[in-house]
Amino acid sequence: MEALMTLNDLEQQIGVRFHDPNLLLQALTHRSFANENADDDIGDNERLEFLGDAILDFIVGEMLFHRFPDMPEGDLTRLRSALVRTEALAEVAASMNLGDYLRMGKGEASSGGRRRMTNLCNSLEAFIGALYLDHGIDTVRDFILPRLEGRLAYVLEHNLHKDARSEVQEWSQAVIGITPRYQAVAAYGPDHEKEFMVEMFIGHRVVARGVGHSKQAAAQAAARMAMKMLERGELTAESLARDIHANNRHAVV
Repeated sequence: MEALMTLNDLEQQIGVRFHDPNLLLQALTHRSFANENADDDIGDNERLEFLGDAILDFIVGEMLFHRFPDMPEGDLTRLRSALVRTEALAEVAASMNLGDYLRMGKGEASSGGRRRMTNLCNSLEAFIGALYLDHGIDTVRDFILPRLEGRLAYVLEHNLHKDARSEVQEWSQAVIGITPRYQAVAAYGPDHEKEFMVEMFIGHRVVARGVGHSKQAAAQAAARMAMKMLERGELTAESLARDIHANNRHAVV
């Protein structure tokens, strides 16, 4: 009964009543909860997350296509990436207090899982997948697009969609206060077809590598790889902070 009341609170907050409450419950179920509760037949939210990610990409892409008829494809792609990246979606989830509604295992919850950006992002994508199945795509549009308007205005104001290096730098400076640096580490091939490999560092950590026909192109490739890692949740502020803390501790010792 308490879980249903919690779901009712969330539905009231967003102004949507689910026809199938189990869809909403599944969207809010972290894998750790399913692992610790084998008798629970709801299942975790990972399949809904997969669906929601695809729906979100489509809706945001469609909106940008119509709103900016003269914007080149590359800028549209980068602008969409800026709107659906982990940090942006985690902000939306946090504004809904979505972490407070998540069902997760005791270990995950006790380690700060309800505030972890990847969990918030993933749960929002799962929620979008559930909302799509329960109410259709128009309801999803009405739900998510207004919640991304502030981020869209910020990205456009600061031209963060213009190149991946700018996006990575904005993220790194905002979340851990460090500017990424790039270092050429190798060159291949004859002079007329030379390719360079560049490594991107945040602190002492090599975050990504890129290859290109110039050092600048290789650096952009490394930044794009870092952006993909951010979108997939493979690169997080938490992991970088742990690395920086560990390096500082070793330096003191």
